[in-house]
Amino acid sequence: MLSLGQIVLGALMSAVAGGALVALTVRGRRYATWGAGAVAAFVGPFAWNLILAAAGGAGFFVDAPIPFFPVSWQDTGSGVFTLAAAGLMLGLGPMAREPGRRVAVAAAAAAAAALLVDIFLY
Repeated sequence: MLSLGQIVLGALMSAVAGGALVALTVRGRRYATWGAGAVAAFVGPFAWNLILAAAGGAGFFVDAPIPFFPVSWQDTGSGVFTLAAAGLMLGLGPMAREPGRRVAVAAAAAAAAALLVDIFLY
């Protein structure tokens, strides 16, 4: 299980990576969009890992036997929660007037960043 400090540090790393990946996928300099992606990439893993800690979800931390991509259910949950948070934050916020495809791509970028940080950095 992760400690509260590990959860916060992991969420911060996800926020940095999520904001950066959203910046690479969204055209133009839209700081609000990058910020929303970063916030979603923080909130998703933070909320998911707090839920796992509160519920005693140690069984979610078992990595898949794939040497180059050792994903676990815990990692996947961080990505899913981030995708949901980013879709809501971006779609109702700075990208509200954008086509749904652009919102989905930006949300997927934030989620991918959170997933990869979760797999490889904590």
